[in-house]
Amino acid sequence: MTRHRYAAALTAALISFVFVAPGTLLAADKINYRLKWLFNTSVVGDLYADVQGDFADAGLAVTVKSGGPERDAIKELELGQAQFGVASADQVIRALDKGAPVVVIAQLFQVNPLQWIYRQSAPPINDLSDLKGRTIGVTFGGNDETVMRTLLAKAGLETSDVKLFNVRYDYTPFYRGQVDIWPVYRNTQGIVIGRKMQADDDPVRFFIPAGFGVKFVANSVVTSRKMIQREPDTVRRFIRALLCGWEKALDPDNSEKALDMLQQYDRDTPRELLEAQLAITRTLVKPTPDLAIGTIDVAAWKQTEAIMRDQKQIAQPVGVEKALHSEFAF
Repeated sequence: MTRHRYAAALTAALISFVFVAPGTLLAADKINYRLKWLFNTSVVGDLYADVQGDFADAGLAVTVKSGGPERDAIKELELGQAQFGVASADQVIRALDKGAPVVVIAQLFQVNPLQWIYRQSAPPINDLSDLKGRTIGVTFGGNDETVMRTLLAKAGLETSDVKLFNVRYDYTPFYRGQVDIWPVYRNTQGIVIGRKMQADDDPVRFFIPAGFGVKFVANSVVTSRKMIQREPDTVRRFIRALLCGWEKALDPDNSEKALDMLQQYDRDTPRELLEAQLAITRTLVKPTPDLAIGTIDVAAWKQTEAIMRDQKQIAQPVGVEKALHSEFAF
């Protein structure tokens, strides 16, 4: 190589170094985003940001990957298989307890979709003391058991004051009246069961833990501490594009577009049921018009950690507030 060619090549390399700063991902670089759930209405904003081009507009090439029982976004972050993911607060807190460098950059659900369904013909639950004497469905070892035990403790009730029934995928015990209140996800199972009961002239109500002061945080967007340190611009562009997608997806003016998209991903669910799911999801993610989607409820995160400590689900305080980084989103 001649001296002039060498000089030209060196100059080009230096220019490349200046304009592609260390730690900055190129748009062509692959970004994996692992969801917690399968493709359904609960991830409508994630899909919308991808399909409608919000990620592309931010100069990012994002692969949105469905979740499920066999998928663990936090583990994939640690292994470098994903740069961003969705995890529930208990997953985040357990990971922090084990020393995982996971951080939260946005909270998707302001109201936990995990609630309990019960018959309108039953005495209303206006106070936590009204739980006394009821047969309550819980998934032993699940979040719903954790939340219910917290509610009982808050009410000053012992486990012996109620009957805890181990629920499975079969809703028959609830339909037959063997169980008084049954845990559901409000924007999915809650709609299906509620409609069936209504059709049988047996309308239902919902018992919402947050209404009684117990806020157990649900799904949030997570990334690694290394990512926010080395790629802060990518983190900022990603989360703002994602939340833009969620805002658009839940805007009533975009309902038809969002439903058309959902039908492409969730072909087994009738459109009218998707419409009902979308309406409920809107109230869980954006419960008030002035609340920005993605807002992190720090007090609720602290309460979730306290609940897990009280029930000995973590060995020590993790100081979860130190892992909350809303500055990238807003």
